[in-house]
Amino acid sequence: MDTQWDDSLPIYRQLRDRVVAMILEGALKEGDPLPSVRNVAADFRLNPLTVLKGYQQLVDEQLVEKRRGRGMFVSTGARTALMKDERQRFLTDEWPKISATIARLGLTAADLERAAATPPRSGPAPSTPAMGEEK
Repeated sequence: MDTQWDDSLPIYRQLRDRVVAMILEGALKEGDPLPSVRNVAADFRLNPLTVLKGYQQLVDEQLVEKRRGRGMFVSTGARTALMKDERQRFLTDEWPKISATIARLGLTAADLERAAATPPRSGPAPSTPAMGEEK
């Protein structure tokens, strides 16, 4: 897990999102234990209550289950449920922006297929500053 936190979201939410990403990527599988609250707090220099709040969100979403005296474990069906939710979120929230950018740039399906088939460049790609950013 990345040890860097940013100011975009509360830390407990970022922790929750990182666990979700680990489940989606297969790093945490159904039935796997989550690291203990105490270990995560110590490793990332977080307040244990912050870690507990992030974990509790996962429990509330039924992605993680508490086993009394044993810890927290990834729930059966968590990855499937997350894939469904994340796909819908992508199509609802992200795709309209991406689609608008594709249209604005006049890209064709062939352009996108070619780009997808091209291996990523090594090293930093030349970039233009994002809106509100300076170069």
